[in-house]
Amino acid sequence: MDRRGLAVFLRDRRAKVRPEDAGLPEGTRRRTPGLRRAEVAHLAGISVDYYIRLEQARGPRPSRQVLGALARALRLADDERTYLYHLADERPDLPAGPPQEVPQGVLRMLDRLDGTPAYVMDAKYDVLAWNDLAAALIRDFAAQSPRDRNIIRRICRDGGHDERFVRDCLADLRATAAKYPSDPGVRELVAEVNAVPGLAAMWDEREVRVRRSSRKRIDHPLVGTVELDVDYLVVPECDQRVVLYTAAPDTPSHEALRRLRTVGARR
Repeated sequence: MDRRGLAVFLRDRRAKVRPEDAGLPEGTRRRTPGLRRAEVAHLAGISVDYYIRLEQARGPRPSRQVLGALARALRLADDERTYLYHLADERPDLPAGPPQEVPQGVLRMLDRLDGTPAYVMDAKYDVLAWNDLAAALIRDFAAQSPRDRNIIRRICRDGGHDERFVRDCLADLRATAAKYPSDPGVRELVAEVNAVPGLAAMWDEREVRVRRSSRKRIDHPLVGTVELDVDYLVVPECDQRVVLYTAAPDTPSHEALRRLRTVGARR
């Protein structure tokens, strides 16, 4: 165990966590940035004395449970969490399933993208958040149950999707299934895919691929046919992706998005 390295990492990361991000009042008498030691101990459910000894490189080797609690208290990203476990000579816990909570910064970004259809999905293709233009372009997600917002489930039920799009989604799902083998939602999706003969045949080809970009044609009832570039921006700390639909400037599709934004505002 690298006690000194662990102590330095804990002190450094504690100084970078804003109290409001940890659900704590900011206060007015903080002489240094970040959380206080007592606050980290409280959030992690350990004694203040134990946490102080860890930061002073004289504490005992923390258990896996304590490491996990510290990772949550300090809001560590996946790579930081892995490093924390490495310092304590422990293998990091595998996540049980794709996180569902969308970071506040990502939600604020969605609101600002009022001219670009955008939504957030998790690793198993559950749509978690969206802006108004995405709802106007694709579907009214708010009118659907969370279960019916899953894109792969709609592929299984609806059919008629572009084959390349379907193959990309299934290859992505295979990567997710390998990462979250015990997640009930992922296993249920895999079972639904294998219940559809055409999709089961694609699944048996065992393609593995994480999607980064594509191109999509949408026939919209209000603005007609649009050809859009689809880009997937990874949010690594929570294994989510922001999906953006854009069109090249001065094209019919770009004008269609502009009209759709106007129609949506009027409605």
